[in-house]
Amino acid sequence: MQSEVMFAGFGGQGILLSAKILAHAAMEQGFEVVWIPSYGPEMRGGTAYCMVVISDRPIGSPIIRNPTHLVAMNRPSLEKFAPVVKPGGVILINSSLITVGCGRTDVDEFIVPVNDIAIGLGSIRSANIVALSAFAARSKMVDNDILRECVKEEFSSKAKLIPLNMKAVDEGQKAALIKDK
Repeated sequence: MQSEVMFAGFGGQGILLSAKILAHAAMEQGFEVVWIPSYGPEMRGGTAYCMVVISDRPIGSPIIRNPTHLVAMNRPSLEKFAPVVKPGGVILINSSLITVGCGRTDVDEFIVPVNDIAIGLGSIRSANIVALSAFAARSKMVDNDILRECVKEEFSSKAKLIPLNMKAVDEGQKAALIKDK
């Protein structure tokens, strides 16, 4: 089994961090993992994307043209990467910033108002954790409890952020349970 997840959005949305946490959770479960970040020279506000490859056997190549899944945090990312996602994959769409669907019927289009949920929790900066948690719960790629521990570990040097991010994990998991309209 091998799955690839493309996280994509603007620089500053926590794209690389959420991908890193997913990779960490997969490693904790004993999977082989590759984490490949990419971002423009502008960083904050420019484009950023990250590929995470998770497998139960050695990974032959980290170069992936057609990922299994996509977490799209902005419209340019959805438009660029949704067409290349493999049929049967999950495409999470941040409906707070994206007002269109992916236009595909062969994938699990998963619409979540990620930014709105994060703002409701008290900080837009937790949007990436909401999206990560929702995606992980929907795709079932990693165990939710292990993901939760990896989020705690990631923020251990900034302990005051742990409660907010635990709420973000909870809200993301709840969003995964809600059926799309």
